[in-house]
Amino acid sequence: MIRAEEERDWAAVHALNASAFETPAEANLVDALRTQAQPVISLVAEHAGLVVGHILFSPVTLPGHVGLGIMGLAPMAVARPHQRRGIGSALVRAGLTRCTALGVGAVVVLGHPGYYPRFRFSPAVRFGIRSEYEAPEEAFMVVELLPGFLRGASGTIQYHAAFKNV
Repeated sequence: MIRAEEERDWAAVHALNASAFETPAEANLVDALRTQAQPVISLVAEHAGLVVGHILFSPVTLPGHVGLGIMGLAPMAVARPHQRRGIGSALVRAGLTRCTALGVGAVVVLGHPGYYPRFRFSPAVRFGIRSEYEAPEEAFMVVELLPGFLRGASGTIQYHAAFKNV
């Protein structure tokens, strides 16, 4: 079951992210974004009463295009015993649906180029958009939730200041 994260999930979400990544930086990032960035879309996957997956979307900016509503997908984690069962895909789809409902026009992700294209993500460089972080062009991707939303927009995506600690 995919649902909105609740305060009662915070410890489980922190533990999940801490175990999914090499350091606790991503877990700490989620804790920071929860209170510092608005709006945040934070969803959990629950199985048998346990949090087994988590995804977070937070606002990003494209300097010179202040009015554009763009979100960044990061981080996403699924507990190891529950990977390769479609939980990550369900989290991404549910998150994109929530972004659309909020009027977000596009979502960026720095992720695996073999995974995210199934959700219509494509290299952001095709739109003249780059990441503020060093990454291969094919790994920094964007999906337009509203067709033509990024027409005429270009530049370097800026993430929330909390990302500087990752």
